[in-house]
Amino acid sequence: MGAMTSPKRLALPAPESYVTDTARVFCDGDERGGDGHPRVWIQIDASGFADCSYCDRRFILAGGPADKR
Repeated sequence: MGAMTSPKRLALPAPESYVTDTARVFCDGDERGGDGHPRVWIQIDASGFADCSYCDRRFILAGGPADKR
């Protein structure tokens, strides 16, 4: 029997990206106050970005390694 390989994860782009000046941000899913999700606080690590676990928004630290502007 051959060795099992784990399935490759698809690298899909984040649905929305926001550049921020702070490494700690919050996301509530909808900046207009409609149908969002519970507010969660997100810490951007050394990679320079973090994704919201509810809506997949990506928060990018300005000037960090993930800032490609």
